[in-house]
Amino acid sequence: MEFIHLHNHSDYSLLDGAASIDALISKAVEYNMPAVALTDHGVMFGAVEFIRKSKDAGIKPIIGCEFYVVPQGSRFEKQINNQKLKSGKGRGIYQHLVLLAKNFQGYKNLIKLTTYGHLEGFYYKPRIDLELIRKYSDGLIALSACQAGIVASHILDDDEESAIKTALIYKEIFQDDFYLEIQNHNLEHEKKILERMPLLAKQLGIKLIATNDIHYVRPQDAIAHNVLLLISEVSANSGVDYKNLKYQTDQLYFKSATEMCELFNEFPEAIKSTLEVNEKVENYDIRPKEPYLPNYPIPEDYMVQDYNQYLEELVYSKINERYPVVTAEIEARVKHELNVIKKMKYSNYFLVVQDFINAARRMGVAVGPGRGSAAGSVVSYILGIIDVDPFKYDLLFERFLNPERQTMPDIDIDFADNKRDMVIDYVKKKYGKNSVAQIITFGTLSSRAVIRDVGRVLGIELSVIDSISKLIPQIQGKVMKLEEALNTIPELKPVKESKNPKIIELIEISKVLEGLNRNASMHASGIVIAPGDISDYVPLYATPQTSPMTQYAMNELEGVGLLKMDFLGLRTLTINENTLKLVKENHKIDIDLKNIPEDDQKVFEIFQKGHTTGIFQFESQGMRESLIKLKPTSINELVAMNALYRPGPMQMIDEYIKRKKGIQKIQYLHPKMEPILKETYGVMVYQEQVIRIANEIAGLSLAEADNMRRAIGKKNAALMAKMKKDFINGAKLKGISEKIASDIYEMIEKFANYGFNKSHSVAYAVLAYQNAYLKTYYPVEFMTATMSAEIGNTDYIVELIEEAHRLGINILPPDVNESDVGFKITKDGIRFGLSAIKNVGVAAVEKIIEARESGKFKNIFDFCARVGSKSANKKILESLTMAGAFDSINKNRAQIFASIEKAIQFGQKQKENITRGQSNLFESTGGSEVSYEYPSMVDAVPWSDTEMLANEKKVLGFYISGHPLRKYEREIKATSNVKFSSLENIKDGTIVKNSGIVIEVKEKYDRNNKLMAFITVEDFTGKAEITVFSKIYEKYANLLKEDAMLYIIGRYDRGKILAEEFYPVEDLKEKFIKRLVISLDLNQMDSSSVDELKKILEKSKGKYIPIIEVNGFENIRAFRLDTKYKINLDQSFLEKIQKVKGVESIRFS
Repeated sequence: MEFIHLHNHSDYSLLDGAASIDALISKAVEYNMPAVALTDHGVMFGAVEFIRKSKDAGIKPIIGCEFYVVPQGSRFEKQINNQKLKSGKGRGIYQHLVLLAKNFQGYKNLIKLTTYGHLEGFYYKPRIDLELIRKYSDGLIALSACQAGIVASHILDDDEESAIKTALIYKEIFQDDFYLEIQNHNLEHEKKILERMPLLAKQLGIKLIATNDIHYVRPQDAIAHNVLLLISEVSANSGVDYKNLKYQTDQLYFKSATEMCELFNEFPEAIKSTLEVNEKVENYDIRPKEPYLPNYPIPEDYMVQDYNQYLEELVYSKINERYPVVTAEIEARVKHELNVIKKMKYSNYFLVVQDFINAARRMGVAVGPGRGSAAGSVVSYILGIIDVDPFKYDLLFERFLNPERQTMPDIDIDFADNKRDMVIDYVKKKYGKNSVAQIITFGTLSSRAVIRDVGRVLGIELSVIDSISKLIPQIQGKVMKLEEALNTIPELKPVKESKNPKIIELIEISKVLEGLNRNASMHASGIVIAPGDISDYVPLYATPQTSPMTQYAMNELEGVGLLKMDFLGLRTLTINENTLKLVKENHKIDIDLKNIPEDDQKVFEIFQKGHTTGIFQFESQGMRESLIKLKPTSINELVAMNALYRPGPMQMIDEYIKRKKGIQKIQYLHPKMEPILKETYGVMVYQEQVIRIANEIAGLSLAEADNMRRAIGKKNAALMAKMKKDFINGAKLKGISEKIASDIYEMIEKFANYGFNKSHSVAYAVLAYQNAYLKTYYPVEFMTATMSAEIGNTDYIVELIEEAHRLGINILPPDVNESDVGFKITKDGIRFGLSAIKNVGVAAVEKIIEARESGKFKNIFDFCARVGSKSANKKILESLTMAGAFDSINKNRAQIFASIEKAIQFGQKQKENITRGQSNLFESTGGSEVSYEYPSMVDAVPWSDTEMLANEKKVLGFYISGHPLRKYEREIKATSNVKFSSLENIKDGTIVKNSGIVIEVKEKYDRNNKLMAFITVEDFTGKAEITVFSKIYEKYANLLKEDAMLYIIGRYDRGKILAEEFYPVEDLKEKFIKRLVISLDLNQMDSSSVDELKKILEKSKGKYIPIIEVNGFENIRAFRLDTKYKINLDQSFLEKIQKVKGVESIRFS
């Protein structure tokens, strides 16, 4: 018995299909079916993946779609059928129709139909109409679909006339390629269809076809599928009966041929029709022989019309801009690259890319120095696509474009994130808006997400769901699979072994749904450019809320021959650009970052000291620690650190540092490796080094060497064995022993697991150096630009404020008399922008600035009178007051807060008087200035420092005029080994120590019914979650209150801290501080300052030991003073010490 499934929904029928494409294909293979169809609702999202995987499995893929068809009239008519709605039969705005492509033309017509459904017919669903169906019917097979289908829906309505009329219309359009579909899922209303559809088929001479409306693959997945359907409908605690099947049947699974034949034993011809359809479907290929590249318009003043010739002319016309002296080596490299580009037919590609990048620069859009392997191309450098010289950094073209590997070149471009859209608009104008589209991406049900969604549908308490999902770790940006988490995370053992039926069901259903697609959205950076209308090549998706985007995801577009690239919005470029503008405004100089000195040791000090807050790619705590050990002195060392600081190669960082410092001997397996590995002290860091070694040692061409590197990375055992043999044989031909050649190959094989692309690392290290240059010489401008760019990221702003404090830059509260919308540089520091304040929108700020043009505000009454009640309502005024924005008018924030109602009334009264043309509230004498008679302020006791800071935090998200922990800063620095903003770099099991303010305490009972707590604490840089188990909580509960300032000792464990001890911060000095370290600059000291320091130390009496640290020798030297110098650490003593000439700093330890 044979049967082919032709009506199947994958998880690309979002939140409807619970069958992955892999699962559908696996079932077809299991049941020995020669073909299987994919017919998702209204979309072709999974078509490319389905074709590729089906063919790999030896199954014929049948591409289709279950369309939504307008019942009558046009797709442009968008009106609900109220009669249907009242009778409980839906909105009456569409019926279903299954269309299958029998050849490439049919596939292209499916693309057109689904595109028009989204762009023109979308009304609740993407709908098509008969006009479109007639126009794009060629190459398509039509099935009348399910009970909601074009014919069955009329049968259910007892409208025989419409059923016949519709069937005849589709028979006329599709001829023998139209089939009347029957299904049997044991549904009551299907009985009527099963009774009448065969009669109709016989009457009209149309063949029957049997299908199963597949939404999942196994019968036991019916409940899981129902839960999936409910995800978008159910809110927490809604109490839905998730076992009451929405589709009223548990038969929507992938049935065997035997099951289908038994089910339709009365209609053998309907089974036979599925085989007939399969015979009609050709084995066509959707991949083009050559990629579809956009048609770059060659300028009319060039006498050539050939892309190859024009590219060559363009390169040689620009070559002297990059290389004033063109050496033989440069000439040979350019010729080689151009020959490869021409041979691979990518000249047009390079012309398109250089055009929009250079256009971006002309429009004033900052462009990154390069990204990815494209930085290895000299042609790209000459054309301005990249700003990194491949010769300078020894970068390889073959890593970017390999003539032996026919894949599209991959040039990803960074643009300033606030101007990226300007470049997209340029491309649309250049090639036509219908030829350019952004790209779709799909969000999936990760283990964490599926636990939350399923738990909500099952009605499990939110606290229980959260406690489970939070225990699932995220490793290297990927959330751990549920099965793995249950088997490896000890805290999840109670969940795994739970006897609670709801928890058991939660886990079972979550495992079924995990990994399925959940939603579609627009890719953050992906752009596709076609030589004509995009829908001639790929289907488009859109809703009334979105712009059009491709239905195929980024990684599938190359498979259909389209040019896709990443237009990435990079905030670092915006920061650099805005810093340069501020430098020009404040210092009247123009800086060209391309021409700054690359060996400025003052700039490298930022890296050497780990002061890399705000520096692109070098901010993490682990990176800082490595930089402090390395003490980089060149961009090449920054390049290496950028490449090494990643999972895998991270283990080589210590070896790299030791070799640089001479602690570990640098050794090479063969002298020919020294020139290649010398720059990285004998450590293999880059993929380019592998390619060069294979070229020098084994005599492989650079292209062959790149293929070897890729093969090793894919871990294909048979291919690797062949590669090793070829490598050793090649080395022996060059006089290298088999033993050494084998050792070198094994070194390469090990390295392939973690090697990084040098081209990319160079480009980003250069960008980081530019960042650091601006921070070094223009710190106020740099910090202003950085905070302006990050204003929406409260946690990071906290870190930036702390960095500004370290740099000695004052961060001033918002001020109605001075602030702009964003951050602003003033003579006293960086002034916060008013738009950073909660409840104060940009429109209100602009009104405040406009009103301020006639003079500074004198008081809150003047403010309300001039700004107006719309932009000075109670909520805005309260927020401005709490943020300190009226401090320049009146420093008593409590008094302003108490006077707000009075001020609003005054402002409204002034407006009314002006409207009526009255002036009795004005005092005016001939020619004198007009002024108001202001009411008196309401008396109020000033807020305490604690209240003031707490209010700032409410409306800003952080403290700005101070920090509650600041007076304990020395004690905290001396006793802490982490910052809360950098916990992600710490290994599990590490003992962590730090101080913070308790901002939230959540109590709960553990499984032993004992009280425990989850607390959130905040230090100068960020927040941390602390788990306090019952035994510890019982001991320290009296300390764990909101706003308490505590010193915490605990153990780091997968993103959180497990508490062990707590102490009030005011006890730190007494309990933990032993010494005072006084750091002296030998070059600044003289005999009088030494005498002064000695007298201060002798006068102070206490228990603390002073350590003198002297800077000025080759290395810093520390001296412990005689025990007679035990001192007291009161504030007056510390202030006296700091005033002594030559004292650089003091710290506790």
